[in-house]
Amino acid sequence: MKAKAALTAVVVMVAAGSRVAADWPQYLGPARNSTSPERGLLRSWPEKGPDVLWTVAVGIGYGGPVVKDGKVYLLDRDDKVGDNLRCLDLSSGKELWNFAYDAPGRVMFPGSRSVPILEGHHVYSCGPYGDLYCLDTDTHKPVWNKNVWTDFGGRRAGGSSGGLGSRGAGSFPIWAITQCPLVYGDLLIVASQAPEAGVVAYDKLTGDLKWKTANLGNESYASPSVVKIDGRDHVVMVISSTNPIGNRGLPQTLGNVVGIEPRTGEILWKYDKWQCHISVPSAVDAGDNQVLVAGGYELGATMLKVAKMADGSYAATELFTTVEFGDQTKPPILYNGHFYAQYGTNARRDGLACMSMDGRVLWKTGRSPDFNKGSMILVDGLLLATDGRRTLYLLEPDPSGFKALASAEVLGEGGTGSENDPLASRVGGSTQNWAPLALSDGKLLIRDQRRLMCIKVVQ
Repeated sequence: MKAKAALTAVVVMVAAGSRVAADWPQYLGPARNSTSPERGLLRSWPEKGPDVLWTVAVGIGYGGPVVKDGKVYLLDRDDKVGDNLRCLDLSSGKELWNFAYDAPGRVMFPGSRSVPILEGHHVYSCGPYGDLYCLDTDTHKPVWNKNVWTDFGGRRAGGSSGGLGSRGAGSFPIWAITQCPLVYGDLLIVASQAPEAGVVAYDKLTGDLKWKTANLGNESYASPSVVKIDGRDHVVMVISSTNPIGNRGLPQTLGNVVGIEPRTGEILWKYDKWQCHISVPSAVDAGDNQVLVAGGYELGATMLKVAKMADGSYAATELFTTVEFGDQTKPPILYNGHFYAQYGTNARRDGLACMSMDGRVLWKTGRSPDFNKGSMILVDGLLLATDGRRTLYLLEPDPSGFKALASAEVLGEGGTGSENDPLASRVGGSTQNWAPLALSDGKLLIRDQRRLMCIKVVQ
């Protein structure tokens, strides 16, 4: 009987074109590497673009969704009130429940920041003012909550939109807290970056603090990632160099890339020559004990090699640094030995770029077409990518050159909240559609500054 059932399941999969559906439970997907295991992706789109299944209004910001068991979770925001964790039905977009809490404040580039994470019957989220919540997805009530900033000596945000200039140690991060939590075994790991803590780990069920590192340096907007070193997991955190505009009164120091033992918080290794004053992308596991760290702001990317020494300690060595490849908001995608990233910064418009493992940049699109702070995911051997403005692309990743299979304008302009902030508007433009994508059950979740949309991308 079991054999017959298994055979039936195989037949159904074949009949469906071997389509595989999967959840998207955390930042950057199931394996936290911008890759989906789903199959059956459409290889071409109708002239009008792929079908939009539903649209829901959202607040301004840059926070992306996650999906599990047919439910979509998004940490939304109203700067006048606070944060709002919303749960929607994946099939219809209908809101099933929400949990809102007071967290007033406003910074330059206002709105939501982060991506929640789903684990078991809980959803975890970290708001832009440090409010870390664990919610029960069955009861819709909080199990525990902390503040990753003020709990460790950070000064509360003043609520102004700006904060540039000489701010001093312990000041609230210029562009708020941008943390996408990481679940590791029984732990929930997130970067505090407050004066009394760098990275912290909580018991995921109780919220008890299990370990914390010392402060790791300057403020950063990167979330923790996991890389394999000699078969062992290391949590890697990228810390910015000093922001010369926002922290003129502080010593101007280089940033750090730090490897941490995930169960204990022990610092295993550190690279202390990272130069990017606003680090946002997480570190990328490049295989063979290599770690790629990318940045924007014209400062490029660095490849590290981590090795275990004779005394049992670890050391990180720089293999190369290039200013010709980087990504300002998302980690590059590694596919078949090549990296793909959007290298649009404040001054550079290199567009989508491809780099080999040894640091050779093989091609760039420049402004034709332009890609600037958009989001990308790898699925079924293809890339789904937004350009940071209005267009969604279907691309074939190929080191020989840029290959677009389809494109459609699906995102809108305006509504960023930066219209009254000349600097944010000038630097960020009129769209700022930079939020991470999510894909589940053949449905692509994509947002601009007004709407969350569900788009059909499979056969």
